[in-house]
Amino acid sequence: MADIEAIREAFRAQEIRRVKLGGFDVDGVLRGKYVSPEKFWSVVESGMGFCDVIFGWDIGDVCYEDAKFTGWHTGYPDTPAKIDLDTFRVIPWEPGTAAFLLDFEAMDGTPTAVSPRQQLRAVLARADDMGFGVTAAMEFEFFIYEEEPWELADRGFHKPHPLSPGMFGYSWLRTSQSSGLVHDLLDACDEFDIPVEGFHTETGPGVFEAALRYTNALEAADRAGLFKTVVKELCSERSLMATFMAKPQNGLPGCSGHTHQSLQDKKTGAGVFFDAKADRNMSEICRQYLAGQLALLPEITALLAPTTNSYKRLLDGHWAPNAATWGIENRTCAIRYIPGSESSTRLEHRFPAADLNPHTALAAMVASGLYGIENGLTPSEAVTGNGYATDAPKIPMSLEAAVDALDRSERARQILSPEFVDHYVVTRRWEILQSQKAVTDWELRRYFELA
Repeated sequence: MADIEAIREAFRAQEIRRVKLGGFDVDGVLRGKYVSPEKFWSVVESGMGFCDVIFGWDIGDVCYEDAKFTGWHTGYPDTPAKIDLDTFRVIPWEPGTAAFLLDFEAMDGTPTAVSPRQQLRAVLARADDMGFGVTAAMEFEFFIYEEEPWELADRGFHKPHPLSPGMFGYSWLRTSQSSGLVHDLLDACDEFDIPVEGFHTETGPGVFEAALRYTNALEAADRAGLFKTVVKELCSERSLMATFMAKPQNGLPGCSGHTHQSLQDKKTGAGVFFDAKADRNMSEICRQYLAGQLALLPEITALLAPTTNSYKRLLDGHWAPNAATWGIENRTCAIRYIPGSESSTRLEHRFPAADLNPHTALAAMVASGLYGIENGLTPSEAVTGNGYATDAPKIPMSLEAAVDALDRSERARQILSPEFVDHYVVTRRWEILQSQKAVTDWELRRYFELA
């Protein structure tokens, strides 16, 4: 638990003049505001109200039409919000500014059912009841462009100019050529308590990958959500733009959001995915956890791939799995088992893209794994060779199909709260509708003259 007196001392020592408070919405966008230190301490004492529209509108601030949680029928009231003091950070690039994350609650003090962060908290509480701690880490690929937001928007986001040319994964040269930006970004992340373990270029013009350091699952999701915002902020200061779209450009690989997970014995801290006597050191608990993730993946796809663009990435041979497969150190599968020591043995979920909501996705992944343990499930045989050439159950290949599968799933409502799933379905059906209304550049090129 956070030490309030230690925070007060840090405020004095670092001359904090303002505090930024924020919470993550359904799309994983960080919504927030500045408050004075005086207001901050008042909120610590008695809480605050935060307009619940952040769970009632889409990524473009357009209000959902059929949401039950909030809407025109409720008048969009404030919902109680409490500061999570354990999330205290000082923003290095905003002198004198502290930052905290918020948790949202209902008027009766219970967690807000539709809040992704609260949903993750609920899943981790169930893991705790089962005797497990959960450790996780996320990796993100993202494009950086030499663009100003207004200029690119005025061009309809056409032909953005990448930071560097060519297909040059793991390039020593490219990271050195952008060393000023790279070093500033890594230093800022370290100072902001988002340690980055690895950073390199990926295949594609101006594409980078960052591997965040592992930690407890709630903190891992917080770091992931904050990292995406930090990259955008620091790029903007340099007249650059970063995107975490799953598939920002036709003809290029997409952006992954690979997620590493492991469980520990709550009492001893020992990793429970490791069994020195088992084949490849894969414990029975790990097998059951893996089996749960494989069994539920087609039903929870929409929670891991939240936009219509997410599915443009799922092409054979493009490092994005499209079937519920697993393999040992196999990067063509949806889940990669990584054998190692007691502390390093883990699973890497390779299906999600960088456009995921970290809290929602991690809640769904962990909950499905716990389901496998609770029900003693057994995984399919490990894939050897090409994971795309299997007869394993296919993952839904569009947001519409994924949402239909989620809506039909009783197991999804079993492992997550029904209120969360129902609200999420409404938000994704809205996203589908907006996409269906759009006339795309491809359609214009294809049909304008010849149809």
